[in-house]
Amino acid sequence: MKTYQIELLEPKAKKLLDELANLKLIKIQEKQKPTQEFRSLLTKIREKKNKKLTLEEITKEVELVRRKRYAQKKKKSDNS
Repeated sequence: MKTYQIELLEPKAKKLLDELANLKLIKIQEKQKPTQEFRSLLTKIREKKNKKLTLEEITKEVELVRRKRYAQKKKKSDNS
């Protein structure tokens, strides 16, 4: 399946596309304007940024990383 982006210059062309969609020859998906997509992306990034980690969450993450490193070192020393 190939995807195309089409800019309709004539409003009557929409009717033709709708007829093709009704015949299940094509599928029409309206996309947001690039500026709207960019704004929604910025909103998502800002939401993640505003979420502060607690000391417990940081400690758990550090412990997890240390366990993984220890396991890797132990595995290497066992194989030697």
